[in-house]
Amino acid sequence: MARAYMAEAAKTSGEWDGSGSRTGRDGSRVPRMFAGWGGRDVWWRGWMLATLAVLLGAALFFHSEIPNAVGNLGSLWETFLPWGGVLIPVLAVLAVLRRSVLALVALLVPALVWLNLFGGQFTTKSGTGGDLTVVTHNVNAGNPDPAGTARELAGSGADIVALEEVSGGQAAQYDKGLAGAYRYHKRVGTVGVWSKYPMRDARTIDIKMGWPRAMRATVATPKGDVAVYAAHLPSVRLQFASGFTAGQRDGSAEALGRAIAEDRTGKAVLLGDLNGTMNDRALAPVTSQMRSTQGAAGDGPGFSWPASFPTTRIDQIMVKGMEPVSSWSLPSTGSDHLPVAASVNF
Repeated sequence: MARAYMAEAAKTSGEWDGSGSRTGRDGSRVPRMFAGWGGRDVWWRGWMLATLAVLLGAALFFHSEIPNAVGNLGSLWETFLPWGGVLIPVLAVLAVLRRSVLALVALLVPALVWLNLFGGQFTTKSGTGGDLTVVTHNVNAGNPDPAGTARELAGSGADIVALEEVSGGQAAQYDKGLAGAYRYHKRVGTVGVWSKYPMRDARTIDIKMGWPRAMRATVATPKGDVAVYAAHLPSVRLQFASGFTAGQRDGSAEALGRAIAEDRTGKAVLLGDLNGTMNDRALAPVTSQMRSTQGAAGDGPGFSWPASFPTTRIDQIMVKGMEPVSSWSLPSTGSDHLPVAASVNF
């Protein structure tokens, strides 16, 4: 009698059996993994997680609308925008733990937006060949091995190399290390251009910093003249009190953009550390008139900084009047940035 009563109680209460399933009140068997997903509240349970998912999707889609008025929050979000996708699996785990169908459905919004923005970066876009190969590298003023860095860059096979953050104490080592591969070169302040082809009209570009950190030269390639710009825009800082301080960088971007817009060469290449990503609206004076070689012909996101664990791409190669063929990162050197390279067609 007691045994029969216990069996009936287990059946009506939905206890687990030895097979990992539960027998419901109606006699149906429910696998353990789906326990708790039923009930009349399944479609509204976890509404807070669903709201967060929709807000994340909105922040990704409308990233350019996030204001910069307070701490340049918009530019900060855009600098690390691809990493916003990391929040999607985090919310998904919380939704599963909460057993919220509503939250899981809502997560389709940020997932689809992220795929639309960045999914193309994980497809193969690189071609082969190219009329001109270029490299840019922020070599770091505190580079412990400038001679080794110069050797690696000289062995890259590039036709043109631009360097940023060349300190006065290390400049001679870069000149010596690159001289064998590049007959022509010009340094202006802490930036320089080394070329296998003749250069002329090398001059400083005033980017409103008070000292030279940008230059332009005309390189006479076998396919025709190219205006080559090398630039190192001011650094940005993330501080608790003032937020993302990028005002000087933004002003320099405007000055550089004006110089490129006024150039009448027809074909131009910008090589440099812009301390900002292609998504950052503050770089629009430059990015609105040039194409990123990585975005057009690169494989993967092409993160370049920090070299030990790259999380963002602030080292850029952009072209105007030319067609990107391929774009890639080179192995790390003694710098805290990775060198980046690209091949382009005229």
